[in-house]
Amino acid sequence: MNGEREVLRDGTTPVHGTEEAAAPDAPEESKGVGRDTAVPLNAADARDVVTRLLEEEFCGLGGEGPADVVVADALLVTSELVTNAVRHGGGLTGFEARITDDGLLLTVADASPRAPVTAERDPGAMPIGGYGWMLVRRLAKHVTVRHLPGGKHIVALVALA
Repeated sequence: MNGEREVLRDGTTPVHGTEEAAAPDAPEESKGVGRDTAVPLNAADARDVVTRLLEEEFCGLGGEGPADVVVADALLVTSELVTNAVRHGGGLTGFEARITDDGLLLTVADASPRAPVTAERDPGAMPIGGYGWMLVRRLAKHVTVRHLPGGKHIVALVALA
């Protein structure tokens, strides 16, 4: 067991011979800037990091950047991961955003060893909150939770095409 768990869009964990599924930290090819050494203070700061990264990567392409809805999805995934780390993960302990050949790769670290959970919902109730992890899983192309001593890293890949 390597402490990683792959989670598919539908919330299932693929079976690859064992319960724990190994997944790479990042796709092979990485380009552009993106490593930010300072940990954002909150979700707004993390969104600013991602916005700057996307502007730096796509600004000179003359309209060839990702569609507005794709950018909105990337910012929503960023917000949800950071907010969950702050509210449920014992605090944000690390953050990285970078552009790869496959899309925007986000790594969010927190101080909790507990895996994110999706709460069971009563179809007739209209609860406030509790949708963040479901949104992340739905909007990200790939999500990996890696359990480490003193916390975990959640790596999410958001397609930019």
